[in-house]
Amino acid sequence: MKPLVIIGDSMLDVDVDGTANRLSPEAPVPVVEPDRIWHRPGGAGLAAVLAARGYPDVVLITAVGDDPAGHALTRLLADDHPGIRVIGVPLRGATVSKIRVRAGGHSVVRVDHGDGYAADGALPDDVAAVLHDAAAVCVADYGHGLAAHGPLRAILGAVQAPVVWDPHPRGSRPTPGCPIIAPNHSEARQLSGPQVSGGQLAATLRAEWEATAVSVTLGAHGAMFADRQRSAHHIHPPESTGAAHHDTCGAGDRFSVAAATALIEGADELEAATEAVAAASRFVAAGGATGVSSVLSIDGGTGLTGSAGAVSGMKSVQALAERVRRGGGSVVATGGCFDLLHTGHVRLLRRARDLGDALIVLINSDESVQAIKGPGRPVVTAEDRARVLAALGCVDGVAIFSETSPTAALEKLRPDIWVKGGDYDGQDLPEADVVRRHGGEVVLLATVPGYSSSKLISAVR
Repeated sequence: MKPLVIIGDSMLDVDVDGTANRLSPEAPVPVVEPDRIWHRPGGAGLAAVLAARGYPDVVLITAVGDDPAGHALTRLLADDHPGIRVIGVPLRGATVSKIRVRAGGHSVVRVDHGDGYAADGALPDDVAAVLHDAAAVCVADYGHGLAAHGPLRAILGAVQAPVVWDPHPRGSRPTPGCPIIAPNHSEARQLSGPQVSGGQLAATLRAEWEATAVSVTLGAHGAMFADRQRSAHHIHPPESTGAAHHDTCGAGDRFSVAAATALIEGADELEAATEAVAAASRFVAAGGATGVSSVLSIDGGTGLTGSAGAVSGMKSVQALAERVRRGGGSVVATGGCFDLLHTGHVRLLRRARDLGDALIVLINSDESVQAIKGPGRPVVTAEDRARVLAALGCVDGVAIFSETSPTAALEKLRPDIWVKGGDYDGQDLPEADVVRRHGGEVVLLATVPGYSSSKLISAVR
């Protein structure tokens, strides 16, 4: 299968969610006490993460700096999204980072820092080959230079695959002939000038950019679409999403990726934009970019650090296990579907944590839960199951595995103690041999009678 290629400026996004019950004595501003801090790839990095959720071969061409924010961004992509192939372009200056502070679900302030700009020099050797072999290309232009990169633009101009371009007022002019260019309404107003009326924004920009189609996204109101046959076609979002009341961060990236995927599947520009509006609406209604974020904690009030209880990839929990062992501690692990967390789960996890110095939970992916439990399961997606588990104080790390058995994950993790609940007798566990072969022991803990995810789901239904 040919790759879906994402080109553009990546950044580190940090969300601080907390409460504000008092004003600062220094100034009439709210004091936010953080409850949870999230971080994720932003910009083109977020577009790549969203693409990888539904497309099997994703390549990200981006520029990341050699600085703390750049290192954090690189780790996020490598550990949490190993399926994305990253091709790096040199960056001048510091990696851009955006910190959003919210209290009670409402934005308080956003702090941007970093002056990074893609260096206009030689490209890695494989960029041209990847672009010429692409099934489609998404350009996520955030005004930090990669879309203006001279050699890269020359290659883009010769690409035969469909290109979806997400422009920026400070960015570069899209290359002529793009099937879909997708600014949001505010960007379209800045790019077209104040004299253009709202209904003519898409048509004006389509002619200016020599594009096949332009889709001006309107948030909860859908999009205004124009191509050679239509000058102002309103694409309405699905009525059932309720997206107007949610955080829209990342919606533009979701739109672009969905449009590119639809074009790969043979849709025309209007069909692709219509599918993209629906996909972006569902994305926002489901929680937006928070759904692809990892958890951080506050490090003694001095800064951000990876937390106990972070949702991690296998590499991260392996690194956690190694740190614990180097300090003379023991690593406890357990696993399962954890489709709906209940009292029995929490009791098992707390007792498991008491057996050692760190508890790592391995959970089945959505596909493996379905293979084990059948159609209709899981009720809760793997990312959300992991996030709920990570919020427990007794859990030090969470990772998702795709097989029906955790055997392959345990080969890598090699816990000192593997905990299972229920009526297993130790010999019935297919993973028991792996644990013991690496010097670990299997501990069986009794479950709380009367509690199971299946019973809860059945009762609700």
